[in-house]
Amino acid sequence: MEYRTLGYAGLKVPVLSLGTGTFGGKGEMFQKWGSTDVKEATELVNLCLDAGLNLFDTADIYSAGAAEEILGKAIQGKRDQVLISTKATFPVDSTPNGRGSSRYHLIRALDASLKRLNTDYIDIYFMHGFDGITPIDEVLRTLDNFIQSGKIRYIGCSNFSGWQLMKALACSEKFGLNRYCVYQGYYSLIGREYEWELMPLCLDQKVGTMVWSPLGWGRLTGKIRRNQPLPFGRLSQGGAQGGPPVNEEQLYSIVDVLEGIAKETGKLISQIALNWLLQRPSVCNLVIGARNKEQLVQNLGAVGWQLSQEHIAQLDKVSSVQPIYPYWHQQGYDEICPKPVKW
Repeated sequence: MEYRTLGYAGLKVPVLSLGTGTFGGKGEMFQKWGSTDVKEATELVNLCLDAGLNLFDTADIYSAGAAEEILGKAIQGKRDQVLISTKATFPVDSTPNGRGSSRYHLIRALDASLKRLNTDYIDIYFMHGFDGITPIDEVLRTLDNFIQSGKIRYIGCSNFSGWQLMKALACSEKFGLNRYCVYQGYYSLIGREYEWELMPLCLDQKVGTMVWSPLGWGRLTGKIRRNQPLPFGRLSQGGAQGGPPVNEEQLYSIVDVLEGIAKETGKLISQIALNWLLQRPSVCNLVIGARNKEQLVQNLGAVGWQLSQEHIAQLDKVSSVQPIYPYWHQQGYDEICPKPVKW
């Protein structure tokens, strides 16, 4: 397992982490993702640790808190061997203060997560989304207090736009507060918008990126093929709902190229899609999901090797899209506005 630093921070994390969106299966959305119980989760955790994967990602809203509870039980007796990241901000109840990133909500949310996870500290604590009502300095001061108290080690944000992340970083610098060292966001071969603004920002500000849904809601697992019906499972049952719509023709074209590379390399389509992401600038970790041990073993096979530059170029070309303004306008001025990657 390869390890990379978490952005500007000194913490080293494996390039793969296990997401727990499949743990619990409570609620309409998460039922479609999976229903991993404690016994199955424990087996997955042990398999991960044997492979050198020691980072486990969860959130307070996953299966209404059940995912955190199951993870807490699965790592029992192993807390000193693992890193845990969890999140807060999105609604956990219907009360006026049951959501957001106010000091009131975050104190309650963190204490609840610590209790469910059966631990006294969180390694990486994410703001799951941007709160446009709570002052940014209130959010950051609260998080800074959590770090000072020893309840969390590092802080990150997820699903922020570029200006929201940059404003938070500037606020941290202005008031001498701990800053976000990691960004968790969506990025895949069928979703490369992250490269337009967030990637240059993360590189400039030394913020590491943890990628969620690196297989594009299961569309890049190899189960979707041109002119073939979807196999029974999460995709056929609407498990990809909630993700952005994709151009089906481009998706099939990307899968065609992935299939060709798979034949040349002897790797799986999903492994190639994950390996491509691991070669991208700013990326320090991919959050992989697994409904069972077979899927986990397949995803673990994405590390320990690298795609050739020729294969990367093929995937870059087939997955490229025309960026929106002002990014398409900036393409012609690479001398003064260099891009980390070619769109």
